Amino acid sequence: MPSMLSEGIDFARLDQAQSRFTEASKSFLGYPTNLKFDYSDLAPFLAFALNNVGDPFQSSHTQLNTLDFEREVIDAFAWMTGADEDDYWGYVTSGGTEGNMYGLYLARELHPEGMVYFSEHTHYSVPKILRLQHTPSIMLKAQNNGEMDYDDLRESLKINRHRPPIIFANIGTTMTGAIDNLDRIQDILKDLAIPRSYIHADAALHGMGLAFMENPPPWNFKAGIDSISVSGHKWLGCPLPCGMAMARRQHVDRIARAVEYVGVNDTTITGSRNAHAPLMLWYALRKLGEPGLRATVTASLRISDYAIAAFKARGVSAWRNENSPIVVFPRPSHDLIKRWSLAPDREIAHIVCLAHVEEQTIDRFVTDYCADMNRNHS
Repeated sequence: MPSMLSEGIDFARLDQAQSRFTEASKSFLGYPTNLKFDYSDLAPFLAFALNNVGDPFQSSHTQLNTLDFEREVIDAFAWMTGADEDDYWGYVTSGGTEGNMYGLYLARELHPEGMVYFSEHTHYSVPKILRLQHTPSIMLKAQNNGEMDYDDLRESLKINRHRPPIIFANIGTTMTGAIDNLDRIQDILKDLAIPRSYIHADAALHGMGLAFMENPPPWNFKAGIDSISVSGHKWLGCPLPCGMAMARRQHVDRIARAVEYVGVNDTTITGSRNAHAPLMLWYALRKLGEPGLRATVTASLRISDYAIAAFKARGVSAWRNENSPIVVFPRPSHDLIKRWSLAPDREIAHIVCLAHVEEQTIDRFVTDYCADMNRNHS
């Protein structure tokens, strides 16, 4: 096999890749990433080997970092997630999976004998995380809309009263955008007189949206959670996968370990961390501001309803959960799934209507979808 190391740069191949990505972006509907962004102002920062190692609230020995920008991003997410101004901590992660890993890691450190409860519609990364951490767990049944089955939760808690429960709550499931009812979960814990528990919220896509919706359901620190994971690249849009892990500071302080040679506490999952992602999140949050973020969320829900109406006008049963930009419909052919980058699961598929999705794109997709269903079900 010839080594690529002996070859020069194939610029024609790079041009082809750019053309491929440009074309694919025109029909990118099934995955929760906002493609409407422009970070060209930050291009000069690619000349620097930036690294945010360790706790963002401390000063590292290395000066090539964006910890000051990261702290401002953390403050913004603390406001979005309703954190107590005297009891929050966070850091910019590589994405929702790392944020979930951090929440479950923190819970396990606080409750070594704990049992994790999660529903069957929880993101696929969670069982993997639990295997890596060797954490005992129980998968709960889910309702038709994707929400947790609370009767199953109650009965499972009764059987395992000797273990502190670690509840993994979905604040928007991957396929249907279902939000687990934190009030009902808290009521069950109270009714069963369970003295110690931990609730982690996976709000990867929906967290940033719920922060700017009118009358959202209970979903954040004000609802009694202990930690939360929110993605950064999904609703904001970013060329790098990224996110935010937020937790109550009192919990994090109990697990912090000092590392002398970098001059900071080891409180994160990874050591070296992407320092360009916090800069991009800071830029996007400042550029949009609260009015821009609120308008983006409103527009996303509007285009979601437009998609449902377009489907129904053609006789297709499409729906979405309240407070979610995820539109669900019967599963089409493999060819259509690939052509439109759709996300399928068993008998359904979905699109995610974020800021880059326009009405004309929905019109093209629905027409293509109906033609595909007619061809394959006639």
